[in-house]
Amino acid sequence: MFYKDDRLALFIDGSNLHAAARSLGFDIDYKLLRQEFERRGKLIRAYYYTALLDNEEYSPIRPLIDWLNYNGFTLVTKPAKEFTDATGRRKVKGNMDIELTVDAMELAPRLDHAVLFSGDGDFRPLVEALQRQAVRVSVVSTMRSQTPMIADELRRQADNFIELDALREIIGRPPRESRDAPSVTEAVT
Repeated sequence: MFYKDDRLALFIDGSNLHAAARSLGFDIDYKLLRQEFERRGKLIRAYYYTALLDNEEYSPIRPLIDWLNYNGFTLVTKPAKEFTDATGRRKVKGNMDIELTVDAMELAPRLDHAVLFSGDGDFRPLVEALQRQAVRVSVVSTMRSQTPMIADELRRQADNFIELDALREIIGRPPRESRDAPSVTEAVT
């Protein structure tokens, strides 16, 4: 439930939201996403979290990062770590959970409602801590993908679960390989 007077903030786990939208067969239009939540309340901040590979000359996520940065989103990035797993496959790791949690807790005294775009069960303690500070928490993810992308404990802890697929007509567009912005492929998990 959203109220027009609510001071709200968006906390977007970039790679998690990208994976959820991709599993449903659409891309996120971040301009429409921002407009939708500005309509639902007084948007204080819209954070977007992602890790970036420093050593790549071109990153497929760079156009999105640049677009978000110039269009009212607060970008939180850090270098991703590259490693080779036991099978010899190249892996990239860039977890942003701590950064998102710290920002949410710091902003909590000035919020009525936090919207978390992630299905990661590791965020359940964050949701609980925000609720103890009288902040309502909505979680946006999906149960409609082949494998649900929302951890059951996170969905149950949230005050409100918003099915990402239900937002498709409002904030989505068909996936495309090349587009200037505001939606491109997330390269880091």
